[in-house]
Amino acid sequence: MKRKDVYAVIMAGGKGERFWPKSRESKPKQLLDLVGDSTMIEQTVERLTGLIPSENIIIITNQDYVKPMQDLVDIPKENIIGEPTRRDTAPCVALAAAIIKTQSKVENPIMILLPADHVIKNHKNLCQVLEDSANLAKTNGNIVTIGIKPTFPSTGYGYIQCGELISDKDDKTQIFKSLEFKEKPNEATAKQFLDDGNYKWNSGMFIWSLETIIQAFENYTPSLYNLVNELSNLPHNEFIEKLNILFPQQEKNSIDYAIMEKAKKIFVAESTFDWDDVGSWTALRNQIDADENNNVISAKTVSLDTKNCIIVGNKNHLVTTIGVEDLIIVQTDDATLICKADKAQNIKEIVKKLSNDKNLKEYL
Repeated sequence: MKRKDVYAVIMAGGKGERFWPKSRESKPKQLLDLVGDSTMIEQTVERLTGLIPSENIIIITNQDYVKPMQDLVDIPKENIIGEPTRRDTAPCVALAAAIIKTQSKVENPIMILLPADHVIKNHKNLCQVLEDSANLAKTNGNIVTIGIKPTFPSTGYGYIQCGELISDKDDKTQIFKSLEFKEKPNEATAKQFLDDGNYKWNSGMFIWSLETIIQAFENYTPSLYNLVNELSNLPHNEFIEKLNILFPQQEKNSIDYAIMEKAKKIFVAESTFDWDDVGSWTALRNQIDADENNNVISAKTVSLDTKNCIIVGNKNHLVTTIGVEDLIIVQTDDATLICKADKAQNIKEIVKKLSNDKNLKEYL
């Protein structure tokens, strides 16, 4: 039975610059079918349908992406809200809290906060962890975050140090007390975290009750508490009008810094599902099987003496390679990217160069 007391808020406002040239300002990462046959936003909505009714799914995105998302996903159109400007995740959560406060017909509903760029194939286990987390978050002002058991010493994720196990060892979801959030570590520290065994990757998925998050805003970020109150219980047209005025006045602030690093009653639910954060082209190695030369290919290709490459194109364009290795090659109708695989994080710098050149902005 679907949980009518639970709302899911999907954060889908990013530009996905590290996936240029496939990702553009008009078509960001969440609107691409990077993995599988549907877009990232469609996959995120689909995996929730076993737990939450569609009318309880809310997408917070950029104003430019509202219409494309309305055409893609089967949720009420008014549940897809465009931010007038980017202000990071804390104002996004305050906006979502105002929407839920206005819409909900149950007392103190639960909010699940999810990014739109995760790949999760085991939907059943995900829904089980979310449901168990929602039950814990229902009482006593508890906040739950989902921790991913690390499989290697990643320097690309934040970590959560876990304390005492509070759930029974035989429960479907193991839940721990949270001791401390850690920023992205260097390699040596990441190895220490892995060896310690009590650290989880911070997935960026959070679960709390509406009362708990509003109280947290009042305690730690009063400006966002005021934003929630100003936007709540307004007709849709008035809501949008006021949002366009008030939201740009907010300071940029992450939910980690605004709330999670200050709140007291935080718990970590250990994931029992597969998980990948698709942050750059190199993430395709986790999703597409490599060939005999360790090449990951999503294109029409002919290659000679080519090793350890990631090649992405379209079905109407042939990509040929000879004597190359450790490259990322991405072809679109109007642009081609070629870079060393270990420089994938620097693609944002190319995007910045394009934005600073008036003759090249058409490629953004």
